This record gives sequence, structure tokens and C-alpha cells, in this order.
Amino acid sequence: MTTKRATKRAAIFDVDGTLVDTNHLHVVTWWEAFRQAGHGVPMREIHRAVGLGGGDLIEHLLGDDRDPDGDERLVTAHHTLYATYFDRLPALEAAGDLLRALAGRGWEIVLATSASGAELSALRRAIDADDVIGGAASADDVADGKPAPDPVRLAREVAGVPSERAVFVGDTVWDMKAAARDGVTPVAVLCGGIPRTDLESAGAQAVYRDPADLLGHLDSSVFAATERQ
Repeated sequence: MTTKRATKRAAIFDVDGTLVDTNHLHVVTWWEAFRQAGHGVPMREIHRAVGLGGGDLIEHLLGDDRDPDGDERLVTAHHTLYATYFDRLPALEAAGDLLRALAGRGWEIVLATSASGAELSALRRAIDADDVIGGAASADDVADGKPAPDPVRLAREVAGVPSERAVFVGDTVWDMKAAARDGVTPVAVLCGGIPRTDLESAGAQAVYRDPADLLGHLDSSVFAATERQ
């Protein structure tokens, strides 16, 4: 007889750019935070760094030779600027419907994100699917954020499943690398603005336009393939 544990599956989701249309808000608010601190960082470079935790994003963009004493001020400035959007963050089309559809098929829904506190609460309000979200793992909960596997691994542990019983959906190369390093199946969406070729090169096994596109193709997706295992 098949046990409940043997059939348990986890659908792990990044949030920014994957379920909520926020990547370009992060680009603009990071750009302004850098500008206020006297750093001229092109928006195209910030866009490619979105998805990293705050400290890692700053190091990625400013390099090791920066004055690290300014990092906390940059993170605070970005958070303050971004917080002005908390009451109007837009969920991507069918984001909540996708989570509910997967939950209805027996998947444990967990978030893996670098957001935390009031920011994560605002994102969850935008998604409006807390009735099926079983938990969340943020970069604040682990030693290393994406592209390290730690956030994905913690989300998987929250769901209580092994890597072969989990699928991770994200929108950045950092998401794909983190998922691949943990051994879960990486699935990408294009709504975060990262090119398909970059996502596939980072490990994406399937790429969809957005949550609505993935929802429309669930029966032919890796989710359906995992259910048949």
C-alpha cells in the first residue's frame, strides 16, 4: 500500500517576479537607493541581480572593494522606498489560482523568497492564497540566500519531502541555480524579465510565460509527470 509520505509532493515558489509583478519596482527602488548613496548603477545590471538577498545584491553590483559599512544604509534605503508600494503590489495573472490548483492536486505549497517581515506579508496579501500556502522560507532563515540551495532546501524541509518529490518555480537565474543545487526540478517563468536562454542555461527544465501559462499547461507539465511517479 502506498503511504501518504511516499506520495507527498512540494511545489516551491519564488515570489518576486514569479507570483507578484514586482521586479521592476525593485529595480527602480534599488537604483534610487544607490543614487542617494552616490553610486551610479545601471538599471539593466540591477535587473539581472534582482533575486539575490540585499547584501549579496550589493556585493554583486558594487564589488568587494566597496566600503561595506554602507551596505546597511543601502538595504534600509531600498526597503523604505519599496515599502511605499506595499499596499498596491500587483499579483501576476492567475498566481493564486495556480497555487490553489496545485494544492487541489495534492501538492504542498511553500514559498522560498528573500523577502521577510512586512514585505513578505504584503506579497502574501497580493497573492491572496494563504488558505493553501503551507509555509515560507526566506533568506533571513538561512546562512546563504540564492543561488545557494539553502532557501530551497529549507522550503522543502518545511513541506517534508525529498528533493525528487519537489518542483521549484522561479524567474531568475539565481532561482534556477538554487533549485538545481538542491536537486529539485527547476521550472522558470518569463514574467520577471529574464531571457529564456539565460534561464535554461541556469538549469530550467521547462519555461512558461507566467503563472497563467503554467496553469493552462499543468496536465503536460513536470508537475503532472511527478504525480505519475
